[in-house]
Amino acid sequence: MKLISVIGSGTMGNGIAHAFAISGFQVNLIDISGPSLEKGMDAIRKNLDRQVVKALITEDIKALALKNIQTFTDTKSGVENSDLVIEAATENLSIKLEIFKNLDQYCKKAAILASNTSSISIGKIASVTNRADRVIGMHFMNPVPVMKLVEVIRGYSTSDEVTETIMNLATKLNKIPVEVNDYPGFVANRILMPMINEAIYSLYEGVAGVNEIDTVMKLGMAHPMGPLQLADFIGLDVCLAIMNVLHQGFGNPKYAPCPLLVNMVTAGNLGVKSGLGFYDYSNGVKDPSIAKKFIK
Repeated sequence: MKLISVIGSGTMGNGIAHAFAISGFQVNLIDISGPSLEKGMDAIRKNLDRQVVKALITEDIKALALKNIQTFTDTKSGVENSDLVIEAATENLSIKLEIFKNLDQYCKKAAILASNTSSISIGKIASVTNRADRVIGMHFMNPVPVMKLVEVIRGYSTSDEVTETIMNLATKLNKIPVEVNDYPGFVANRILMPMINEAIYSLYEGVAGVNEIDTVMKLGMAHPMGPLQLADFIGLDVCLAIMNVLHQGFGNPKYAPCPLLVNMVTAGNLGVKSGLGFYDYSNGVKDPSIAKKFIK
């Protein structure tokens, strides 16, 4: 594994590129939008600067990491010589399927194709390729440069060889890989998202307010961040998409997304990225938002 390509330069994509580049890998960061690529590179520079300030890396390591990254707006040029391609596009099935159809055509036959999906079936993604045995999930946690876990999702057809290769590769990034099987939500989000959804139901049903719910979970359960604040950080649209995957995948009503979550996404209140979610981030201050007007 020498050349790694990352599809998507958003928060997860630039974080994954950062992690590989700082570990000495050559990285092609790919996005169809030039401005998005520059924004992604700016994020990498700022995160590297933070690591330098905290004495986690030296200026020389920072310079080498930046030198290891090349950017591309043409997918074919960015992936044709890659040993591993990691897709980190938006959590949308049709977009991912289209990307993997193209990757199967553009990449060399020996290349491994991975998805950073947080909930979508690896088997379903692999089905649009002619290399299902070489398709796998690499679910990194946000923020990627900091978080240690990589959830390695083995699809129904993923080979032992590919699984072992990706598990070993993750350790070279100073991460801790955990192998899981391909079922809706995998492990991380099958457990996390119903908890967040239940917190939203608790607000929706008037059990307690935003601050109260988050305080109980932080002080009572030692969570570093309350579930409503975490939902804002993840993005309420992403939370809703994952709950829908769980609900459709298992057909169990316990996974039905809370109506308050649906209403907030419909209203465009997506959390940190929109400036308003369960908290108001418009002026850099987190105050309980107007979510209360949707409460029962």
